[in-house]
Amino acid sequence: MPGEDMLMYVFGAERQGAIMTAHQSIALIALGSNENSIWGDARETAQKAMLLAAQLSPAPANCSKLYATPAFPDPTDPPFVNAAMAITVAGDATSLFDALQDIERQAGRTRHKRWGQRTLDVDLIAFGDQVLPDAATQTAWRALSPQAQMEQTPDRLILPHPRVQDRSFVLVPLADVAPDWRHPLLGQTVTDMLAARPAAERDTVQPL
Repeated sequence: MPGEDMLMYVFGAERQGAIMTAHQSIALIALGSNENSIWGDARETAQKAMLLAAQLSPAPANCSKLYATPAFPDPTDPPFVNAAMAITVAGDATSLFDALQDIERQAGRTRHKRWGQRTLDVDLIAFGDQVLPDAATQTAWRALSPQAQMEQTPDRLILPHPRVQDRSFVLVPLADVAPDWRHPLLGQTVTDMLAARPAAERDTVQPL
């Protein structure tokens, strides 16, 4: 993977001249793997998923470094490889979400246990400043207790992702690619949300 030793790298250099139109949005994506897939180990799986996600964009994709993170919520599971991307996309958030789910399926992702060991997560974190399905629903999911978070799964797309502000393993890579993105309901940037996390938690997210 080119540029892993740099702060960021860009897929799709041949599209450097692409110009964002009024019908395109910037989508933020978080990726994670702590299990082998048909593409290789967790690192290779994350890299392949990033390549596929980049192909969804008509413009170069902005990608974070790869990070190693202790498994959550069970630290005895294998550590995760995490990353983030900012891509320019046409169309709507639901179509992009479906395309990201297809990347998970291509990796052989199966869903047995919520937040358990997994081949690949490709999560849509934000789609511009859209709030889906509405502010009240997003706020309700964001306010769930930790126990309820483990027990309940949304039956629809919730944006911004209701846990983005809680997870250093998402925020650290996001800070590579979109530090100034502002949560439309919280009013905080990625940099703000990351600074609010405990230092000990932030320090567990280490670049590979």
